[in-house]
Amino acid sequence: QVQLVESGGGLVQAGGSLRLSCAASGRTFSSYAMGWFRQAPGKEREFVAAISWSGKTIYYADSVKGRFTISRDNAENTVYLQMNSLKPEDTAVYYCAAAGALALRLISNEYDYWGQGTQVTVSS
Repeated sequence: QVQLVESGGGLVQAGGSLRLSCAASGRTFSSYAMGWFRQAPGKEREFVAAISWSGKTIYYADSVKGRFTISRDNAENTVYLQMNSLKPEDTAVYYCAAAGALALRLISNEYDYWGQGTQVTVSS
């Protein structure tokens, strides 16, 4: 069982930055691939970024590539999402997720555990 708690969301102007954190409970955090997803009002949840258990393999959605950076600290049981050059279309609830696999996962139904989400609002 893994419990995930996101933090770091908020209101920021376009062009600004935010850093999301996701703290995981449990001693086996390093056994999980981690991902970030987001859901805007009226839209389906979409993939943002994923990272393998070791942090050596990373994948981004095209919409955030070059602006967002995913990373993890297995000693601290935490995964991060650094978001730079934010745009109004990045406004959404951002969710952290854990998959019981070492390799990264890109599809939401491959993830086993989800956080409660944190709101990110980018004003124009």
